[in-house]
Amino acid sequence: MSSVASTATRIVPGGVAVALALASVYIVWGSTYLGIRFALEGGWPPLLMAGGRFVVAGALMYAALRLRGERPPTRAQWASLAVMGLLLMGLGNGLVTVAEQWVSSGLAAIAVASMPLWMGLFATLRGERPGREEWIGLAIGFVGVLWLNAGSALTATPQGLLALLIAPIAWAFGSVWSRGRDLPSPFMSAAGQMLCGGAMMLVAGALLGERMPAAPSLKGTLAVAYLVVFGSIVAFSAYIWLLRHVRPALASSYAYVNPPIAVLFGALLAGERFSLHALGAMAVILAGVAMVTLARSRPRAPVAEPVA
Repeated sequence: MSSVASTATRIVPGGVAVALALASVYIVWGSTYLGIRFALEGGWPPLLMAGGRFVVAGALMYAALRLRGERPPTRAQWASLAVMGLLLMGLGNGLVTVAEQWVSSGLAAIAVASMPLWMGLFATLRGERPGREEWIGLAIGFVGVLWLNAGSALTATPQGLLALLIAPIAWAFGSVWSRGRDLPSPFMSAAGQMLCGGAMMLVAGALLGERMPAAPSLKGTLAVAYLVVFGSIVAFSAYIWLLRHVRPALASSYAYVNPPIAVLFGALLAGERFSLHALGAMAVILAGVAMVTLARSRPRAPVAEPVA
């Protein structure tokens, strides 16, 4: 972490600013699952809609940053951003969008809640040894994942099941892969990822035969605009701000707040209904995610050096 974000120089924000940023990440990101559903129902093709959303949002962020004097990514940094754009935006968000053709927005959010568990697993494979509480949290969370995939509405939609299995794995792998890479500033990285991932989804959608409808519905178009402005720009900027001003455990708490909010929005605004099976699996997954997140937020005792 740079010296700007160090403990010595970090400016402690007011409680109102933190609350507003958290509310943005919690509510806006929790609502994007329903926004995706409304866009699809309005006639927008999944990959062309998702790709266009990120290209527009990424271009706006990139232009604003350049006007503020931010340096553009180097060629090597663009290569890393392209990989991250493929994994996080293309496979991560793109497959969630594809899956919502067959599954409800709330169920998609529940499945994606497993992402921090996969991050913990990949971090372990990279040599980051988890503590006992982290292992317990991973075990509990993966029991919830197995429970969700074994007998919910996902079993009736194999395409949605496959997409929602791959999406959080790709996002988690991309997040862990990015650690230690030569990347530009966080906001420029976000803009670059959205541009690269969005462009890839546009190409994939065109190759798969997706075509824009002659006249998508007003509701669907407004949903896309909401996803661009609030889902991709406002909430992501709030998340980056939180990463720089609060503890990582608090910044990443969206992972277990978004699913219940998405379920609530789906039930209130779209009449979605959820079985006790799905809700029980969500509770187990979120319990595991919370345990892993809290365990990782605690400072570990230093390991004693062996006496020669």
